[in-house]
Amino acid sequence: MNILRHMAYRDRLKAVLSPAERKILAKLNSPKKIQDYLDTLPINFEIGKETYMSPRRLIQHKTAHCFEGALLAAAAFCYHGQKPLLLDLVTIDRDEDHVVALFTENGLWGAISKTNHPILRYRDPVYKSVRELAMSYFHEYIMDDGTKSLRRFSKPFDLSRYAPEKWVTEEKELDWLVEALDGSRHFDVAPQKAIRKLRKASNLEVRAINNTEWPSPARG
Repeated sequence: MNILRHMAYRDRLKAVLSPAERKILAKLNSPKKIQDYLDTLPINFEIGKETYMSPRRLIQHKTAHCFEGALLAAAAFCYHGQKPLLLDLVTIDRDEDHVVALFTENGLWGAISKTNHPILRYRDPVYKSVRELAMSYFHEYIMDDGTKSLRRFSKPFDLSRYAPEKWVTEEKELDWLVEALDGSRHFDVAPQKAIRKLRKASNLEVRAINNTEWPSPARG
């Protein structure tokens, strides 16, 4: 462990991976390849219990929801020399938060996203700031009654503050990491005065968000 602490973080991450895991992450050497890999995985519907799986468990189970997909993407970015960064998108209580992995190219921000819907997906690196990227999700984040539900977004959350074995290869649920992300610094998308005047999304927009990529087992 003392030797690991003095290694570069990327090398520390590689050191805790199995050969099979290194082979997968080595291939995921661009944002497009990472997103394409996540798109092949069925959505984790958390049948039976809530999960917060590490990248190791995601690879084993071949399924993911947004948080788990973001962790895998962050691990892949770190493997290839970028910082492992998350962005937390926080909604009103009756909707669900969303988590994406951040990356930069040529000084511009993009995001990797795992979702079951035609919205809240991959973002090309064309955004000048994290706020600009986060706000690109604002008009997509709507509920069945048309309510626009996004309220806050986090500062980029750097996973390299934690030892790789705590989040990349951990076999237990990562509830502690979700709590740390929830408790990190967040920013309002707009003042309350503006939020109170939001127009609801149209019926066409609402119908569009209800398309899904992976059918729920509960409907089978």
